[in-house]
Amino acid sequence: MTDDRTSARPGADTGTTGGTRGTSRTSLRAGTTRGRGRGDDRPRVTGLGGLVDGAVLAALLVAVALGFGPAWGDRGYLVPALGGAAVGLAVAWAGAWRRWSVLPVAAATVLAYFLLGGALALRHTVVAGVVPTPRTLHELAVGAVQGWKRFVTTVPPLSSFPDLAVVPYLLLLLVAVLAGTIAWRATHAAWALLPVVAGLGTVALLGTILAAAPLVQGLVVAVVGVLWASWRTAETRMAANRLLSEASRSATRRLRAQRLRGGVAMLAVGGVAAVLLAPPLVAGERTVLREMVTPPLDLHRYTSPLVGFRQYTRDLAETELFTVTGLPEGARVRLATLDAYAGTVYDVSSGGAAGVFNRAGEVIDTVATGTRTTVEVAVTGYSGVWLPDVGQLAGIRFTGERAAELASSTYYNATSGTAVVTAGVRPGDTYELSAVVSPPPAEDALASARILDVDLPSPRDVPDAAPAKAQQFAADATDAFERLVNIRDTLVATGVYSSGLDNQPPSRPGHSAARIDELLAQDEMVGDDEQFAVTLALLAQQAGIPARVVMGFYPDEGAWEAGEPYVATGADVHAWVEVPFEGYGWVPFDVVPDEDNKVEPLPRNRQVPKPPVLEDPEAPEEPPQAEAGDVEDEEKDEQDAAGVDWRRVLTVVVSVAVPLALLVLPFLLVLGLKARRRRRRRTAPVVADRVSGGWREVVDAATDLGAGVPRGATRREGARLLAEQLPAAAAPTTTTLAHRADATVFGAVEPTEAEVEQFWAEVDRLVGELHGGVPWRRRVAARLSLRSLRGADAPPLHVAAGRVVAGVVAGAGRRAAGPWRRVQERTARAARRRARTRDREGR
Repeated sequence: MTDDRTSARPGADTGTTGGTRGTSRTSLRAGTTRGRGRGDDRPRVTGLGGLVDGAVLAALLVAVALGFGPAWGDRGYLVPALGGAAVGLAVAWAGAWRRWSVLPVAAATVLAYFLLGGALALRHTVVAGVVPTPRTLHELAVGAVQGWKRFVTTVPPLSSFPDLAVVPYLLLLLVAVLAGTIAWRATHAAWALLPVVAGLGTVALLGTILAAAPLVQGLVVAVVGVLWASWRTAETRMAANRLLSEASRSATRRLRAQRLRGGVAMLAVGGVAAVLLAPPLVAGERTVLREMVTPPLDLHRYTSPLVGFRQYTRDLAETELFTVTGLPEGARVRLATLDAYAGTVYDVSSGGAAGVFNRAGEVIDTVATGTRTTVEVAVTGYSGVWLPDVGQLAGIRFTGERAAELASSTYYNATSGTAVVTAGVRPGDTYELSAVVSPPPAEDALASARILDVDLPSPRDVPDAAPAKAQQFAADATDAFERLVNIRDTLVATGVYSSGLDNQPPSRPGHSAARIDELLAQDEMVGDDEQFAVTLALLAQQAGIPARVVMGFYPDEGAWEAGEPYVATGADVHAWVEVPFEGYGWVPFDVVPDEDNKVEPLPRNRQVPKPPVLEDPEAPEEPPQAEAGDVEDEEKDEQDAAGVDWRRVLTVVVSVAVPLALLVLPFLLVLGLKARRRRRRRTAPVVADRVSGGWREVVDAATDLGAGVPRGATRREGARLLAEQLPAAAAPTTTTLAHRADATVFGAVEPTEAEVEQFWAEVDRLVGELHGGVPWRRRVAARLSLRSLRGADAPPLHVAAGRVVAGVVAGAGRRAAGPWRRVQERTARAARRRARTRDREGR
C-alpha cells in the first residue's frame, strides 16, 4: 500500500530529491544531465560530446581574440590570447571532470594565471622561458588591476609594450573558464555564449577605431554559437525523451521538426540581415575607450621648460648637452611645444584640441608625410623630463642601461610632437628615434597657402597692450598670412636681442604679462627668444591666427655641416613660433632681432655718487621662477574644479567595472540559481510540492555543507543521516520536518497555506542553524557550492534557464515547446487520478 501511495501524489518520491514532480522528474534529470542512460553517471566532458563542445568553444575564443589585432599591430598578441584561452579551457575541463565546486575552480584559475602567465604573456621576465620570477608575479598582479587602464592609454601599436600582454591573456583566460564550465556542466549549455559575447564586446572596447574583422567575428560567434546551442538543446531533449511513452516520442519528433524549421529560418534571416546591414555598420564609427579615456599623466608636476630658458644661455652656454647623429639638414631638435598661456607662463597642455599624452614605444602610428629617418641621441649634460626629439616620431627605442626604466615611463603627444619621460633623462642615457622630417617651405609658397583654423587653448590674462599692438603691427593687411609676416617683421626690425649678459643691454628674464607689457612699451624692445617668441604668438592670436611656441635647439648657420654629429650646447637653445598651414602642417617662424639693432649703453660713472636725501623707489621685484609653475598649478586646479567631466568618469568606471564583473560573474550566477530554485519551490503550483520542496531545501543546504544523503534514501532515513554528519542537524526539528513532509505528501488532505508557511519558517530556522554550526569559511564555501545544483532536483531551474536562452538564441523554438509541456501536464494529471483511486480502494 505504501509503495502505491508513494507515486500517488506529486512529490511523493522516496529519494533525496524531495519529489517536486514525482519519479518521472528524476528520470528526466538522469537523462538530461549527462545525455546518456540512467545508469551512466560519467561526466559529459569525458565523452565525444565534450570533445565537440571544446572544439566549438575554441573556435569562438579564436574569433574573440582576433579583435586585439589592430591595437597590437602584429601577431604577437596571439600567444598570450590563445594561450590564456587554452589554459582557461583546461581549468574548466578539469573542474568538470573532477566535479569541483566554485572555490576550487576559482583557485585553480588563479594558480594557472600566475604559474603560466610568465611563459605566455611575460616571457621577458621568466627563467628558461618557463619558470616565473618574483618580477613575473609582481607584473602579473599589477597587470590584473592596472593593465586595463594602461592598455587604453598607450599609443598603438602595443607590440612595443610586452607588459600589456597580460590583458589579452587574462581576458581570454576568464572567458574560457566561464564558457567551458557552463558548457560542460550546465544542462542548458547555451548559457556559455554569454561570457563569449561579453568577451567580444570587451575586446572591441579595448581596441581601436579600426576593427579587425567585425563581419567574420560576428558571423562566427552567431552562426557557430547558435548551431551549437541548438544541437546541445536537441541532444538534451532527445536523451530525456527516451524514457517517455510512445506518445511523448511522437511529440518529440514534432518538436524536433519544428525546431529544425525554426532554426533554418532564423539562420536564413540572420544571414540576409548580416549581408544587408554589415557594410554600414562596419563603415560607421566605433566607440572605444581609447578615444574617451584621458591618460593619467599629470603635467602640473612639471615646470614649463621655457621658465629656465636663461639658464641655458647664461650657465650652460659652453656645456655639451647631447649629441645627435643623423640629424637631417634644416631639422630642429624639439624640447617641448607650449600652447597654453595663463598670464604667468607659457605651458604644455594636454587634452582636447591640444592632444593627449599616451604611452609611447618603439612603434608609434603617425600620419605625417615627409622623409623617414633614424636619429641617435646620446645625452651628455642635459637632464629633465622633456625628451629632445626630431620631427614627427614614429618610434622611440632606448638603448642605455636605463632602457627598461625609461621605456616604461615615456609618453608622447602626437598633436604637439612633445615627448615626456617621467623618470627623467640624465647624462649617460642613449636612445634612437624613428622620425618623419619635412623641410620647412619657403615663405613664397606659404603666401598662397591657407592658414588652418586650429583650436588651441585660449590664452588667459594676456598683456594689456597686446590687442592694440597686434592691430598696429599688422598695419592694414587683410590677409592672415600678411598680418603674421607684418607682426613678425616689426618685432625683428625694432627689437634688440639681449639675454642680459655682461656685454649686452639689461634684459629681464621671464615672459609673464607684465614682462611682455614692459617689452611692448619700450621704443627699443629688448629681449631674447623667450620674450619675442611669446610676444609673436600672443599678438598673432590677437590677430585671429592660431600660433604656439616651441622651445628647442638648432645650430647657427655655418656652425654645423649636414652628415656630421650635431653637438648641442646651451648657446644653441632657441624659441620659435609655429603656425598651421594647409598642406604643410605646423611651420616654424623665427623672430630673432637683427644683429645690427643695438642700444647704446649709458656711460658708466666710476665715481660713487652721493646718497640722495630721498629714498629711491624700490626696483620692481623679479618674480621667482619657481613661483610661475605654482601660480599656473593653482589656476589649472581652479579650472579643473569648475566642472566634472562626467563622460570621462563614466568611461573609467566602465573600464574598471567590466573586468570586475567578469571576475564576480560565476559567484553571482551560483547565488542567483539558488535563489531562483528556492523561489520556485516555495511558490510551486501544487501545495504538496511546496512542502516537499521545503524538505529538499534542507537537504540541499546540508549537501553544500559536505553532508551526503545517498540516492534512494527516504526522508526519515535522510534526517537520521544528516544528524550523524552535522551536529546542528541532530535537533528534533530535522526529524519532525521529515515526518511532516511525509505526512503531507502521502496524506489524503491537502495542507493549508498557513501550514505551508509555518513549515517553511521551520525550514529557514533549521537551515540557519546548519550554517551557524560551522566556521565562516565553510559557510561561505557552502553558499557558493555547486554540489546541490548537480542534485536530482536541479532540472526545474535549468529547464527554466534553458527556455530563456532558447527564446533569445532561437526564438522560433519557443512555439515548438508547447507539445512537450502538454505531454508533461497530461502525464501528471493521469498520475494524480490513479493515486486518488488507489487511495480510496486502500481505505
